[in-house]
Amino acid sequence: MLSSYTYPKFAYRKPAELVSDVSTRYPVVIIGAGPVGLAAAIDCRQQGIPVVVLDDDDTVSVGSRGLCYAKRALEVLDRLGVGDSVAAKGVSWDVGRTFFGEKEVFNFNLRPEADHKRPGMVNLQQYYLEAYMVKRCEELNVDLRWKNKVVSVAQDDDKASLKVETPDGLYTIEADWLIVCDGARSPVRNMLGLDIDGKIFMDRFLIADVIMKADFPAERWFWFDPPFHKGQSVLLHREADDVWRIDFQLGWDADPEQERKPENVIPRIRAMLGDDREFELEWVSVYTFQCRRMDSFTHSRVLFAGDAAHQVSPFGARGANSGLQDTDNLIWKLKLVMDGKAPRRLLDSYSDERTFAADENILNSTRSTDFITPKSQTSKVFRNAVLQLAQHHAFARKLVNSGRLSVPAHYSTSALNTQGDDVFDSVMAPGAPADDAPVMVNGQALWLIDQLGQRFQLMVYAEKLASVDVSLLRALAEGPIPIEALVVSPEAGELPGLTVLQDAKGLVARRYDARDGSAWLLRPDQHIAARWRSVDPVRVRQALLRATCND
Repeated sequence: MLSSYTYPKFAYRKPAELVSDVSTRYPVVIIGAGPVGLAAAIDCRQQGIPVVVLDDDDTVSVGSRGLCYAKRALEVLDRLGVGDSVAAKGVSWDVGRTFFGEKEVFNFNLRPEADHKRPGMVNLQQYYLEAYMVKRCEELNVDLRWKNKVVSVAQDDDKASLKVETPDGLYTIEADWLIVCDGARSPVRNMLGLDIDGKIFMDRFLIADVIMKADFPAERWFWFDPPFHKGQSVLLHREADDVWRIDFQLGWDADPEQERKPENVIPRIRAMLGDDREFELEWVSVYTFQCRRMDSFTHSRVLFAGDAAHQVSPFGARGANSGLQDTDNLIWKLKLVMDGKAPRRLLDSYSDERTFAADENILNSTRSTDFITPKSQTSKVFRNAVLQLAQHHAFARKLVNSGRLSVPAHYSTSALNTQGDDVFDSVMAPGAPADDAPVMVNGQALWLIDQLGQRFQLMVYAEKLASVDVSLLRALAEGPIPIEALVVSPEAGELPGLTVLQDAKGLVARRYDARDGSAWLLRPDQHIAARWRSVDPVRVRQALLRATCND
């Protein structure tokens, strides 16, 4: 098979523990150097936490794998310092189309309004993302240990202990905190005897990465019962480097070994593209999928994230996107606990919030899978009737489900939220991820989302800058957990010791239902913890205590 990508080979280095023959203890050890583990490592270093990453391989993942990165994940990647590289290399898209046979029956736009920094989705092969993240880790002096395979894990209330196998032999290390990102099969989860419950779907799909020149638009195309693959479904995505991802539904009885052979794959692709289209196979895989999760993502000193904690079907691009949001939720909480500024039960809120998100993803993923792969003839008749009606009737289009695309979780029931009585006409409520909008800072056009995150912030809206109580807002920065105040105003100007964001287009006001004096307390992961129609320092500090489990 042809390859459009040259896989790097990362250098193995003899661990210090094998040089000095002593066990070393680290603040954080991460198992797994996929996107989720690397995101956790980058976030740790940006928070000032020393970190070791252990991986049993010495290169990036093979094949496109996690391909579609949603707007919220892109915003997380921006905060980690790799968003621009992903957006520049990847294929941006917002529109998806669904076909029944040869006729289009439904389409959607993931970004129905303009003036957001990032598109609805960017398609990029996972190996590129991992390479960008490895480079970022190296910039931040992350201790990346390739060809280091964890073979046992034990823990007590004080630490986790690991035995690691390398080309130079075994060694032992200890970690104050162990973050497990070792994938769906998670050897560490098995070592600790932890269960993961859910449902395995009785179907098989073929993934083919195909190199070809084609003028198809940068859109997601999904076919039910196309003439080139009768009775089944097909998905087409454009990737970087003239690579196209094609997923063929095969059915449960298909033989994976036979189906992945080029002599069986090529005729399927040729039936789809026509005899005149030249193409080369780059990567082929056959997969089944499951929707399941662990009961809890936190187990004393061991914290699970990504596929190690939860899995969904690939329809909807909810896997890697959800994993990146796991680490986005976890690391700021871990930092506060490690610094003694929050109790350990703050980490329980990581599990509470992210199991809530996982359940939401599993529900949507299961519904999509049931529509795509009906389990009975009656279900299939209903599905096909919906698709036929969708060509002419708007009500039926809402029932078409070729994969509800990844959206960020709104932690609306989180114990960290402060629910107030003030009335807002906006979805920017406690638990919601902050919405984006264009702003001006000192005459420079920027994005609101890039001004948020990494620390607690109070965003205050002021019609007139002269009305802002500067000393009151600056005083919020005092205390063990400082709150940085941002002032958003339709006016341009400066305030001593405060950042002023000019809402030149009025979109912050519109998207947040902002009025003079309105305020939002934002967490380090850019989720809203509280909102008010006026600033009361006592209420703000109470909300901060609640958001950090110090109440």
